[in-house]
Amino acid sequence: MDVILIPGFWLDASSWQQVTPLLEEAGHTVHALTLPGLESVDADRSGIGLRTHIDAVAAVVDSLDGEVVLVGHSGGGAIAHGVADARPDRIARVVYVDAGPLAEGDSINDELPIKGADMPLPVWEAFGDEDLVDLDDELRAQFRARAIPEPAAVATDAMRLTDERRYDVPVTVIACEFPSAMLTEWIAAGSPFTRELAKVKHVDYVDLPTGHWPQFTKPVQLGQAIVATLAR
Repeated sequence: MDVILIPGFWLDASSWQQVTPLLEEAGHTVHALTLPGLESVDADRSGIGLRTHIDAVAAVVDSLDGEVVLVGHSGGGAIAHGVADARPDRIARVVYVDAGPLAEGDSINDELPIKGADMPLPVWEAFGDEDLVDLDDELRAQFRARAIPEPAAVATDAMRLTDERRYDVPVTVIACEFPSAMLTEWIAAGSPFTRELAKVKHVDYVDLPTGHWPQFTKPVQLGQAIVATLAR
């Protein structure tokens, strides 16, 4: 299976480097992406928005044959959902890594500090304790050294969706910060941020307890979880 790996904010294709070998050993063809504006710290991020990233991933889907699997981490999950909306007949499954589908009109995160067209990686104090579980000082230093400012509009643009066949695409949620039992409770309670996930017809949950960046804190377990999901 062709598997497209979509990074979360501030990260490029290399953020998947410890996960990719496990997928390849299982026989999958991996396409780890560096999205527009994330090529380097000095890249021009003006004019790059959420739709730019959705279109970039959709173009990769179009370049491949047959069905593909999308794996989206964090903000990359919203991008994956936008692609499932744009190409519902091409997506075999979406795997959300500590992420979920973004509903019409919502933005990924419009609360983080912005500098012009850039959204730099904030100070660690800006994150909740649950985000930072297992992200020790060494991993934090490595993350910050590799971090690239996110195009601000990717985070603040409103999601636009058009094709309800997106709800037919099976999804797997790999729950890290919060256990899947909490997600299902939030869905049952009608929580606004799970309203799009609640409409998906086929959802599987996998618990991988750690912080928000399992590709750094538990890469082997994350790779194994993705492989197991694709074997279903």
